[in-house]
Amino acid sequence: MTRRRRPQGISATCKCAFVALLTIAAILPVYGQSYKYFRLGSAADTHTMPLAGYALMGGGKDLDDAFKWLCDRASGGDFLVLRAHGDDDYNLYINGLCRANSVATLILPDRTAAQDPKVAEIIRLAEAIFIAGGDQANYLNFWADTPVETEINKALGRGVPLGGTSAGLAVMGEFVYSAQGDAPDDPDLTSVLALSNPFHPRVTLRRAFLNIPILRNMLIDTHFKARDRMGRTLTFLSRIVQDGWSPHPREIAVDEKTAVLLDPDGKATVVGKSTVYFMQVTGPPEVCRANEPLTLAEIRIYRLGPGGQFDMTKWLGTEGLSYTLSVNKGTVHSTAGGGAI
Repeated sequence: MTRRRRPQGISATCKCAFVALLTIAAILPVYGQSYKYFRLGSAADTHTMPLAGYALMGGGKDLDDAFKWLCDRASGGDFLVLRAHGDDDYNLYINGLCRANSVATLILPDRTAAQDPKVAEIIRLAEAIFIAGGDQANYLNFWADTPVETEINKALGRGVPLGGTSAGLAVMGEFVYSAQGDAPDDPDLTSVLALSNPFHPRVTLRRAFLNIPILRNMLIDTHFKARDRMGRTLTFLSRIVQDGWSPHPREIAVDEKTAVLLDPDGKATVVGKSTVYFMQVTGPPEVCRANEPLTLAEIRIYRLGPGGQFDMTKWLGTEGLSYTLSVNKGTVHSTAGGGAI
Protein backbone atom coordinates (compact mmCIF):
# COMPACT_ATOMS: atom_id res chain seq x y z
CA MET A 1 0.00 0.00 0.00
CA THR A 2 1.35 3.50 -0.85
CA ARG A 3 1.55 5.73 2.19
CA ARG A 4 0.78 9.42 1.90
CA ARG A 5 3.43 11.79 3.25
CA ARG A 6 2.20 13.54 6.36
CA PRO A 7 1.76 17.33 5.77
CA GLN A 8 4.49 19.40 7.39
CA GLY A 9 3.97 22.27 9.78
CA ILE A 10 0.66 21.11 11.31
CA SER A 11 0.38 21.64 15.04
CA ALA A 12 -0.30 18.75 17.41
CA THR A 13 -3.74 20.23 18.16
CA CYS A 14 -4.62 20.36 14.47
CA LYS A 15 -3.36 16.83 13.96
CA CYS A 16 -5.59 15.53 16.75
CA ALA A 17 -8.59 17.38 15.36
CA PHE A 18 -7.91 15.98 11.90
CA VAL A 19 -7.74 12.39 13.24
CA ALA A 20 -10.94 12.94 15.19
CA LEU A 21 -12.73 14.14 12.06
CA LEU A 22 -11.58 11.05 10.16
CA THR A 23 -12.84 8.80 12.96
CA ILE A 24 -16.23 10.51 13.04
CA ALA A 25 -16.48 10.25 9.25
CA ALA A 26 -15.81 6.54 9.49
CA ILE A 27 -18.70 5.84 11.83
CA LEU A 28 -21.42 8.22 10.66
CA PRO A 29 -24.13 6.65 8.49
CA VAL A 30 -24.43 7.37 4.80
CA TYR A 31 -27.93 7.58 3.33
CA GLY A 32 -28.65 6.94 -0.34
CA GLN A 33 -32.02 7.09 -2.07
CA SER A 34 -33.29 4.33 0.20
CA TYR A 35 -30.24 2.41 1.45
CA LYS A 36 -28.32 3.04 4.67
CA TYR A 37 -24.61 2.48 5.11
CA PHE A 38 -22.81 2.42 8.47
CA ARG A 39 -19.03 2.01 8.53
CA LEU A 40 -16.69 1.51 11.47
CA GLY A 41 -12.90 1.68 11.08
CA SER A 42 -10.89 3.08 8.22
CA ALA A 43 -12.77 5.33 5.83
CA ALA A 44 -10.49 4.18 3.01
CA ASP A 45 -10.84 0.74 1.46
CA THR A 46 -7.91 -1.63 1.43
CA HIS A 47 -7.20 -4.57 -0.86
CA THR A 48 -6.24 -7.97 0.52
CA MET A 49 -6.25 -11.55 -0.78
CA PRO A 50 -9.27 -13.24 0.82
CA LEU A 51 -9.60 -16.99 1.19
CA ALA A 52 -12.89 -18.54 0.08
CA GLY A 53 -15.10 -20.31 2.59
CA TYR A 54 -18.65 -20.40 3.91
CA ALA A 55 -19.91 -19.98 7.47
CA LEU A 56 -23.35 -21.59 7.75
CA MET A 57 -24.91 -20.31 10.99
CA GLY A 58 -28.20 -21.75 12.23
CA GLY A 59 -29.52 -18.66 14.00
CA GLY A 60 -30.04 -17.74 17.63
CA LYS A 61 -27.09 -16.38 19.58
CA ASP A 62 -24.21 -15.42 17.31
CA LEU A 63 -21.10 -17.60 17.41
CA ASP A 64 -17.78 -15.83 17.97
CA ASP A 65 -15.86 -18.73 16.43
CA ALA A 66 -17.77 -18.51 13.16
CA PHE A 67 -17.20 -14.77 12.79
CA LYS A 68 -13.52 -15.06 13.70
CA TRP A 69 -13.21 -17.76 11.01
CA LEU A 70 -14.77 -15.42 8.43
CA CYS A 71 -12.55 -12.54 9.54
CA ASP A 72 -9.39 -14.62 9.26
CA ARG A 73 -10.33 -15.44 5.67
CA ALA A 74 -10.77 -11.75 4.87
CA SER A 75 -7.04 -11.27 5.61
CA GLY A 76 -7.51 -7.91 7.31
CA GLY A 77 -9.75 -6.51 4.60
CA ASP A 78 -13.16 -4.84 4.67
CA PHE A 79 -16.00 -6.83 6.28
CA LEU A 80 -19.52 -6.12 5.00
CA VAL A 81 -22.85 -7.04 6.62
CA LEU A 82 -25.92 -7.11 4.36
CA ARG A 83 -29.48 -6.89 5.59
CA ALA A 84 -32.90 -5.69 4.43
CA HIS A 85 -33.97 -4.13 7.73
CA GLY A 86 -32.46 -3.44 11.12
CA ASP A 87 -29.48 -1.40 12.24
CA ASP A 88 -25.69 -1.52 12.55
CA ASP A 89 -25.45 -3.55 15.77
CA TYR A 90 -23.19 -6.10 14.08
CA ASN A 91 -20.50 -3.50 13.46
CA LEU A 92 -19.26 -3.19 17.04
CA TYR A 93 -19.63 -6.93 17.67
CA ILE A 94 -17.59 -7.97 14.63
CA ASN A 95 -15.05 -5.20 15.08
CA GLY A 96 -14.39 -6.48 18.60
CA LEU A 97 -13.62 -9.96 17.28
CA CYS A 98 -11.68 -9.21 14.14
CA ARG A 99 -8.59 -7.63 12.73
CA ALA A 100 -10.30 -5.80 9.87
CA ASN A 101 -9.64 -2.62 7.93
CA SER A 102 -13.32 -1.77 8.39
CA VAL A 103 -16.63 -3.31 9.40
CA ALA A 104 -19.73 -1.95 7.70
CA THR A 105 -23.46 -2.63 7.48
CA LEU A 106 -25.41 -2.00 4.29
CA ILE A 107 -29.21 -1.96 4.68
CA LEU A 108 -31.14 -2.53 1.45
CA PRO A 109 -34.90 -2.35 2.15
CA ASP A 110 -36.26 -2.38 -1.42
CA ARG A 111 -35.39 -2.84 -5.08
CA THR A 112 -34.64 0.85 -5.50
CA ALA A 113 -31.81 0.52 -3.00
CA ALA A 114 -30.57 -2.65 -4.69
CA GLN A 115 -30.31 -0.83 -8.03
CA ASP A 116 -28.18 2.04 -6.71
CA PRO A 117 -24.71 2.04 -8.38
CA LYS A 118 -23.07 2.99 -5.07
CA VAL A 119 -24.46 -0.19 -3.48
CA ALA A 120 -22.83 -2.33 -6.15
CA GLU A 121 -19.52 -0.54 -5.55
CA ILE A 122 -19.69 -1.13 -1.78
CA ILE A 123 -20.25 -4.86 -2.27
CA ARG A 124 -17.51 -5.02 -4.91
CA LEU A 125 -14.92 -3.68 -2.43
CA ALA A 126 -15.66 -6.15 0.39
CA GLU A 127 -13.21 -8.90 1.42
CA ALA A 128 -15.84 -10.73 3.52
CA ILE A 129 -19.64 -10.69 3.32
CA PHE A 130 -22.19 -11.72 5.93
CA ILE A 131 -25.96 -11.88 5.32
CA ALA A 132 -27.84 -11.23 8.55
CA GLY A 133 -31.04 -12.87 9.71
CA GLY A 134 -34.49 -11.51 9.04
CA ASP A 135 -36.87 -12.68 6.32
CA GLN A 136 -35.53 -14.49 3.26
CA ALA A 137 -38.58 -13.35 1.30
CA ASN A 138 -37.24 -9.80 1.59
CA TYR A 139 -33.83 -10.82 0.28
CA LEU A 140 -35.40 -12.53 -2.72
CA ASN A 141 -38.04 -9.87 -3.36
CA PHE A 142 -35.61 -6.96 -3.00
CA TRP A 143 -32.26 -8.31 -4.22
CA ALA A 144 -32.86 -11.10 -6.77
CA ASP A 145 -32.12 -10.12 -10.38
CA THR A 146 -30.49 -6.86 -9.29
CA PRO A 147 -26.85 -5.70 -9.08
CA VAL A 148 -26.83 -6.91 -5.45
CA GLU A 149 -27.24 -10.53 -6.55
CA THR A 150 -24.76 -9.98 -9.37
CA GLU A 151 -22.07 -8.45 -7.16
CA ILE A 152 -22.40 -11.06 -4.40
CA ASN A 153 -21.93 -13.81 -6.99
CA LYS A 154 -18.97 -11.99 -8.52
CA ALA A 155 -17.45 -11.69 -5.04
CA LEU A 156 -17.91 -15.42 -4.53
CA GLY A 157 -16.14 -16.00 -7.83
CA ARG A 158 -13.18 -13.93 -6.57
CA GLY A 159 -12.91 -16.06 -3.44
CA VAL A 160 -14.57 -13.67 -1.01
CA PRO A 161 -15.77 -15.66 2.05
CA LEU A 162 -19.50 -15.58 2.75
CA GLY A 163 -21.48 -16.21 5.91
CA GLY A 164 -25.15 -16.20 6.74
CA THR A 165 -27.38 -16.76 9.74
CA SER A 166 -31.05 -17.71 9.87
CA ALA A 167 -32.68 -16.16 6.77
CA GLY A 168 -29.24 -15.15 5.53
CA LEU A 169 -28.17 -18.79 5.55
CA ALA A 170 -31.44 -19.99 4.03
CA VAL A 171 -30.63 -18.21 0.74
CA MET A 172 -27.13 -19.70 0.36
CA GLY A 173 -28.10 -23.09 -1.09
CA GLU A 174 -29.17 -23.71 -4.68
CA PHE A 175 -32.67 -24.51 -3.41
CA VAL A 176 -34.34 -22.02 -1.08
CA TYR A 177 -37.48 -22.11 1.02
CA SER A 178 -38.44 -18.58 0.02
CA ALA A 179 -41.27 -17.81 2.50
CA GLN A 180 -42.78 -15.71 -0.29
CA GLY A 181 -46.20 -17.23 0.36
CA ASP A 182 -46.30 -15.89 3.92
CA ALA A 183 -48.30 -12.88 5.04
CA PRO A 184 -46.38 -10.38 7.20
CA ASP A 185 -48.11 -11.54 10.39
CA ASP A 186 -48.01 -15.29 9.65
CA PRO A 187 -46.30 -17.54 12.22
CA ASP A 188 -43.52 -19.88 11.06
CA LEU A 189 -44.57 -22.53 8.57
CA THR A 190 -44.91 -25.63 10.75
CA SER A 191 -43.95 -29.21 10.00
CA VAL A 192 -47.54 -30.32 10.67
CA LEU A 193 -48.95 -27.96 8.04
CA ALA A 194 -46.32 -28.76 5.40
CA LEU A 195 -46.61 -32.52 5.86
CA SER A 196 -50.40 -32.40 5.61
CA ASN A 197 -50.32 -30.65 2.23
CA PRO A 198 -47.02 -30.43 0.31
CA PHE A 199 -48.61 -27.97 -2.12
CA HIS A 200 -49.96 -25.60 0.50
CA PRO A 201 -49.61 -22.00 -0.77
CA ARG A 202 -47.04 -21.32 1.95
CA VAL A 203 -44.74 -24.11 0.74
CA THR A 204 -42.79 -21.85 -1.64
CA LEU A 205 -39.45 -22.82 -3.14
CA ARG A 206 -36.98 -20.96 -5.31
CA ARG A 207 -33.60 -21.81 -6.77
CA ALA A 208 -30.35 -20.31 -8.08
CA PHE A 209 -30.11 -17.05 -6.12
CA LEU A 210 -26.46 -17.47 -5.11
CA ASN A 211 -23.89 -19.49 -7.01
CA ILE A 212 -21.80 -21.50 -4.54
CA PRO A 213 -20.48 -24.61 -6.30
CA ILE A 214 -20.16 -26.78 -3.17
CA LEU A 215 -23.80 -25.91 -2.26
CA ARG A 216 -25.32 -26.84 -5.60
CA ASN A 217 -28.17 -29.35 -5.40
CA MET A 218 -28.50 -28.28 -1.78
CA LEU A 219 -31.32 -27.01 0.43
CA ILE A 220 -30.38 -25.33 3.70
CA ASP A 221 -32.60 -24.94 6.75
CA THR A 222 -32.01 -23.13 10.04
CA HIS A 223 -33.24 -23.02 13.68
CA PHE A 224 -33.72 -26.67 12.92
CA LYS A 225 -34.13 -28.66 16.10
CA ALA A 226 -35.23 -25.67 18.19
CA ARG A 227 -38.25 -25.04 15.93
CA ASP A 228 -39.08 -28.65 15.03
CA ARG A 229 -38.48 -28.19 11.30
CA MET A 230 -37.74 -31.77 10.24
CA GLY A 231 -41.22 -32.45 8.86
CA ARG A 232 -41.36 -29.33 6.75
CA THR A 233 -37.87 -29.85 5.40
CA LEU A 234 -38.80 -33.38 4.28
CA THR A 235 -41.71 -31.77 2.48
CA PHE A 236 -39.40 -29.26 0.77
CA LEU A 237 -37.07 -32.04 -0.40
CA SER A 238 -40.03 -34.02 -1.72
CA ARG A 239 -41.29 -31.01 -3.64
CA ILE A 240 -37.86 -30.46 -5.19
CA VAL A 241 -38.02 -34.01 -6.55
CA GLN A 242 -41.71 -33.87 -7.48
CA ASP A 243 -41.26 -30.58 -9.35
CA GLY A 244 -38.43 -32.06 -11.40
CA TRP A 245 -35.65 -29.86 -10.09
CA SER A 246 -33.44 -32.72 -8.89
CA PRO A 247 -33.90 -36.49 -8.45
CA HIS A 248 -31.58 -36.65 -5.42
CA PRO A 249 -31.37 -33.29 -3.61
CA ARG A 250 -29.34 -32.94 -0.44
CA GLU A 251 -29.68 -30.74 2.59
CA ILE A 252 -27.72 -29.18 5.43
CA ALA A 253 -29.99 -28.37 8.39
CA VAL A 254 -28.33 -26.33 11.15
CA ASP A 255 -29.71 -25.84 14.63
CA GLU A 256 -29.49 -22.64 16.67
CA LYS A 257 -26.19 -21.59 18.28
CA THR A 258 -24.43 -23.90 15.81
CA ALA A 259 -22.51 -23.41 12.57
CA VAL A 260 -20.85 -25.34 9.79
CA LEU A 261 -17.49 -23.95 8.67
CA LEU A 262 -17.15 -25.10 5.08
CA ASP A 263 -14.12 -25.02 2.80
CA PRO A 264 -14.66 -24.82 -0.96
CA ASP A 265 -13.25 -28.36 -1.29
CA GLY A 266 -16.15 -29.69 0.77
CA LYS A 267 -14.41 -30.21 4.12
CA ALA A 268 -16.83 -29.13 6.87
CA THR A 269 -16.50 -28.72 10.63
CA VAL A 270 -19.35 -28.22 13.10
CA VAL A 271 -18.90 -25.61 15.85
CA GLY A 272 -21.24 -24.33 18.54
CA LYS A 273 -23.70 -25.91 20.94
CA SER A 274 -26.13 -28.17 19.07
CA THR A 275 -26.47 -30.38 15.99
CA VAL A 276 -26.30 -30.34 12.20
CA TYR A 277 -28.14 -32.74 9.89
CA PHE A 278 -26.73 -33.80 6.52
CA MET A 279 -29.62 -35.27 4.53
CA GLN A 280 -29.94 -37.06 1.20
CA VAL A 281 -33.00 -38.11 -0.80
CA THR A 282 -32.73 -41.66 -2.16
CA GLY A 283 -35.86 -41.79 -4.31
CA PRO A 284 -39.06 -39.96 -5.28
CA PRO A 285 -41.93 -39.53 -2.84
CA GLU A 286 -44.73 -42.05 -3.12
CA VAL A 287 -47.42 -39.43 -2.52
CA CYS A 288 -46.71 -35.72 -3.03
CA ARG A 289 -49.93 -34.10 -4.18
CA ALA A 290 -52.06 -31.11 -3.28
CA ASN A 291 -54.34 -31.56 -0.27
CA GLU A 292 -52.94 -35.01 0.59
CA PRO A 293 -50.44 -35.84 3.35
CA LEU A 294 -46.90 -36.66 2.26
CA THR A 295 -45.66 -40.24 1.95
CA LEU A 296 -41.94 -40.73 1.41
CA ALA A 297 -39.97 -43.97 1.55
CA GLU A 298 -36.48 -43.03 2.76
CA ILE A 299 -34.24 -40.08 3.57
CA ARG A 300 -30.70 -40.78 4.76
CA ILE A 301 -29.58 -38.70 7.73
CA TYR A 302 -26.13 -38.08 9.19
CA ARG A 303 -26.32 -36.08 12.42
CA LEU A 304 -23.25 -34.32 13.81
CA GLY A 305 -22.50 -32.44 17.01
CA PRO A 306 -19.80 -29.86 17.82
CA GLY A 307 -16.37 -30.89 16.58
CA GLY A 308 -17.78 -33.32 14.02
CA GLN A 309 -16.32 -33.45 10.52
CA PHE A 310 -18.08 -34.00 7.20
CA ASP A 311 -16.78 -34.39 3.64
CA MET A 312 -19.36 -32.94 1.27
CA THR A 313 -17.74 -34.44 -1.83
CA LYS A 314 -17.88 -37.98 -0.43
CA TRP A 315 -21.00 -37.30 1.67
CA LEU A 316 -19.34 -39.00 4.63
CA GLY A 317 -18.82 -37.85 8.19
CA THR A 318 -17.03 -38.78 11.39
CA GLU A 319 -18.13 -38.58 15.03
CA GLY A 320 -21.82 -38.65 14.02
CA LEU A 321 -24.94 -40.81 13.87
CA SER A 322 -26.32 -42.37 10.69
CA TYR A 323 -30.00 -43.37 10.34
CA THR A 324 -32.98 -43.04 7.99
CA LEU A 325 -36.34 -41.32 8.08
CA SER A 326 -39.55 -42.07 6.24
CA VAL A 327 -42.98 -40.43 6.10
CA ASN A 328 -46.28 -42.30 6.02
CA LYS A 329 -49.39 -40.18 5.46
CA GLY A 330 -47.81 -37.14 7.06
CA THR A 331 -46.21 -38.91 10.04
CA VAL A 332 -42.41 -39.08 10.30
CA HIS A 333 -40.77 -42.39 11.33
CA SER A 334 -37.13 -42.91 12.31
CA THR A 335 -34.71 -45.84 12.54
CA ALA A 336 -32.70 -44.02 15.23
CA GLY A 337 -32.86 -45.25 18.80
CA GLY A 338 -36.13 -44.35 20.46
CA GLY A 339 -37.46 -43.08 17.15
CA ALA A 340 -35.49 -39.83 17.51
CA ILE A 341 -35.35 -37.56 14.50
